[in-house]
Amino acid sequence: MLINKNIKTAVIIPARLKSTRLPNKMILDICGKSLIQRVYERAKLSIADEVVVATDSEIIFEIIHKIGGKAVLTSEKHQSGTDRIAEAIENINLKDFDFIVNVQGDEPLIDPNLINKIINLAGKVEFASAMRKINNLDEINNSNVVKVVINKFDEAIYFSRSPIPFNRDKNLNIKYLQHIGIYGYSREFLKIYSQMPETYLEKTEKLEQLRAIENGYKIKMVETETISIGVDTIEDLERVRKIICDQKI
Repeated sequence: MLINKNIKTAVIIPARLKSTRLPNKMILDICGKSLIQRVYERAKLSIADEVVVATDSEIIFEIIHKIGGKAVLTSEKHQSGTDRIAEAIENINLKDFDFIVNVQGDEPLIDPNLINKIINLAGKVEFASAMRKINNLDEINNSNVVKVVINKFDEAIYFSRSPIPFNRDKNLNIKYLQHIGIYGYSREFLKIYSQMPETYLEKTEKLEQLRAIENGYKIKMVETETISIGVDTIEDLERVRKIICDQKI
């Protein structure tokens, strides 16, 4: 349950059709439903007041409308999901929302309870995201698994596709944290963020959240035990298909 009921919240799912690593992944089938439909349906289980898909594709737009969902068309020019969301909230039907949760369109296993944890930071922070502990060496060394290091206040210091922190002394007690593809922003911060130019580290790592850190903003991190698989490759897709089909989700 949202602690402050006076704060209106929306989950917005940015969905670009022409992904580079796995073309048209948003409309690929996962056990009888498209990837984007599965993400949308998971988000609808959260406490958000509204769930909307923001897309540059009429195909994705129609998929969501056919299941009775809400979608808005946005420009094809956006380089990040956050920039796409910033356009979407200017839609006349979205202007009244105070806190926006960005659920990545390629996260079909996203936990509604994790969305709720982010939502319950509304009114307390400008920018929030999530993380989980990694114990698997393959994941630590996988550049598709984004790692994050934090300070003692659970605020992000840096995100990287490389294994961070670097374990120079081969210490067995190093805690590696995976970044989970979910963000929460106040409406005011989202406007500020979307007007910032892309930054050096953001372009180098291809990680949009670094834009905030490079500009001196804090990102509050929420820890979860949820395992979430972002679908970036055909191998990711097959892993997700197996989990969803086996569990009949």
